[in-house]
Amino acid sequence: MRTLATAGHVDHGKSTLVEALTGVHPDRLKEEREREMSIDLGYAYLTLPNGVEVGIVDVPGHHDFIANMLAGVGGVDAVLLVVAADEGVMPQTREHVAILDLLGVSHGLVALTKIDLAPDSEWLDLVEEETRDLLRGTILREAPIVRVSARTGQGLARLQKVLAQILERVPSRPDWGRPRLPVDRSFTLRGFGTIVTGTLTDGVFHVGQEVEILPRGLRARIRSIQSHKKARERALPGARTALNLVGVKKTQVTRGDVVVGPGTYRPTRRLDVELRVLSDAPVPLKHNQWLKLHLWTWDGMARLRLLGTEALKPGEVGLAQLELSAPVVAEYGDRFILRRASPEATVAGGRVLNPYPEGRYKRFDEKVLGWLCALAQGSPREVVEQALRYRGWLTEPAVESLPIAGQDAREILASLVEEGKAIPLSDEGARVWIWHVAWETWWQRLWERLVAYHARFPERLGVLVGEVLGWLGLDEEVGGIWLHAMAQRGSIRLHRGFVALPEHQPRFSKRTQENFRQLLARFRNAQSPPHIQTCIEALGKETYQTLVVLGHLIPLNDKYVLDRETYQQWQARVIQALHQAPQGLTVAQIRDILGTSRRLTLAFLEHLDAQGVTCREGDFRRLVDK
Repeated sequence: MRTLATAGHVDHGKSTLVEALTGVHPDRLKEEREREMSIDLGYAYLTLPNGVEVGIVDVPGHHDFIANMLAGVGGVDAVLLVVAADEGVMPQTREHVAILDLLGVSHGLVALTKIDLAPDSEWLDLVEEETRDLLRGTILREAPIVRVSARTGQGLARLQKVLAQILERVPSRPDWGRPRLPVDRSFTLRGFGTIVTGTLTDGVFHVGQEVEILPRGLRARIRSIQSHKKARERALPGARTALNLVGVKKTQVTRGDVVVGPGTYRPTRRLDVELRVLSDAPVPLKHNQWLKLHLWTWDGMARLRLLGTEALKPGEVGLAQLELSAPVVAEYGDRFILRRASPEATVAGGRVLNPYPEGRYKRFDEKVLGWLCALAQGSPREVVEQALRYRGWLTEPAVESLPIAGQDAREILASLVEEGKAIPLSDEGARVWIWHVAWETWWQRLWERLVAYHARFPERLGVLVGEVLGWLGLDEEVGGIWLHAMAQRGSIRLHRGFVALPEHQPRFSKRTQENFRQLLARFRNAQSPPHIQTCIEALGKETYQTLVVLGHLIPLNDKYVLDRETYQQWQARVIQALHQAPQGLTVAQIRDILGTSRRLTLAFLEHLDAQGVTCREGDFRRLVDK
């Protein structure tokens, strides 16, 4: 099953030719029939003599409806460029050819229509040569030209034969297991509900399958599927597809939305791209310029952030980041068009290199430029190596997101490990590969910061893990795995959420030691030991936390705290008393044994419960049977 789109200047006979081939006039709107001009996308279906089924998307040719034309040509297998013999190449013919070239539509043919209106064969030769000149230097330079007349039927049989030959050369669409249907039309049918149509890419949809509608985040279920005007149990990649969806209203799904398998894609508002400016663009493209982006069936405004240059001249190719006015769904390799908003004109196009940039780049950063150049032109090894060099690490999900097969990427990583350029780590099933330069840079930075930190704060146990990750610019997953690896190697000490150099031990000032001795004396008074806030005021918050981590102070809850000696004495007395009272003791009885307040006794017992020493059964506390 194949998909074909028409292209060409307004009134050159695209819709009439489609009707002659299929018996169906693609203009479905009343206004289109009254004006005898296509305004929106039209659809028809054709079975070629060799049995190949073709879905035809008829696009409008008028300059005012380029957005509709662009919504129809994305993802097609081939194009049927229509040039009227009585007029020849016209301005919209040129723009459509430029768009097809930017979109990479490499398979197609030219229908030289209305040959019955041409004055003579010499005129037809001139128009054909003019068309050849237009296609020369474009991706369609080898496209055959077939002379036809939709009115008389002349040449239609040959047109179908040539079309069948072209489609036989088009590779089958791959099934990546991630179905994606950019919606070009949404409507309702009585008794069925919401219907959406589009060209399916990247995977297969089945009847009964749960789907997600992005970027809206809606969920629905496929009630039925139709393709080539036939009910199907599943839709295949590249096919014109209509989905009957349950769970959403027609008003909730519009052109530009994308129907996908749940969890397979996510919206983005930034795109890293490779960009080519048309050779006849009126002016260079400039940094921070706003342009209209057309991606699949979506269109909206985008800010152009050029990378590595201040401007792109007509005919030049460069790297850029697009910041979008609204979220879109995109994938590596997706083609797009950029148009100037006023006066309207197609100025550039290209392909998506990275659909999920982490943020804005420094525009002349060599690592960024190297990474994106590798994505644009490099070999699989260069893609993996530059990804490691740019990011500093690769996780399993990041490896899967690279524009090469996951197994190939892992084999390349294995070779980089053997060469000492990548260091593999794993922790609780999570795997990460770290670029050797990044590892050395992180360690040097961490060592220098820890030395300075210990010198400035000798009383502290170390630095909180979260603060260390902030120093290094690492996320919790990768940073946590790396810190554990460094601790296992003995390079650092990692204890209870603190990071320190192995030789570091907290050193308290004489004043702090004296304050702590005074607090210890107060702990000996069971009736009124100091509260947590009192300890913090006397010692300072950092010193208090260090003493807690070292086990000198034991918080019972957010109010009460005991010193280690008092805690151990109380615990021994409670255990001894409960051994002598196997039936258990009440809080009041234990309070009398400890000689303290009921609230402090209750906090202490709840802490023993949490440690698994005691347990509560009704009003009694008993020892846990170990």
